[in-house]
Amino acid sequence: MTTHVALTARAFGAQGIILPTSASQAAQTAEDITERFGGPFDVLQVTDPGAAVGAHEGPVVHLTMYGQPLADVVGPIQSALEEAPGLVVVGGEKVPGVVYDRADWNVSVGNQPHSEVAALAVCLDRLSDGAWASRSWTDADRRIVPHPAGKRVIGEQAEDGYPED
Repeated sequence: MTTHVALTARAFGAQGIILPTSASQAAQTAEDITERFGGPFDVLQVTDPGAAVGAHEGPVVHLTMYGQPLADVVGPIQSALEEAPGLVVVGGEKVPGVVYDRADWNVSVGNQPHSEVAALAVCLDRLSDGAWASRSWTDADRRIVPHPAGKRVIGEQAEDGYPED
């Protein structure tokens, strides 16, 4: 699940992710994808994610099914993000109390159990007004080209051994 959260954060416009040191495989995958498909996207591993949240000086949004509806707070969150870089926290089953206390907004993307990945995607889409979809990627070895049928990736070795162009 952590890998999917990291990849979703990257694809939907986050500048980076903070992961616990125990999530080294997810960190490695996110770094590999960023190297191949472009960035910017930073991966920071910390021993205490709760402390990292507590130390963040900008706005903090905590995604939880028990929070305020996203539609009710998206405007104020967008305004706050214009002033300072924000942090969107996606927690698992045991979210440290510091996250609820430090969050400027405890936000729900629906009030039914569902995937943290889905909540993050919807949240980042709404906060960016869909801008992630036209984002330019830098330093990419590969580039996906939209195609009505099949797969087209520039820079990837094709099945016949010749690079796509």
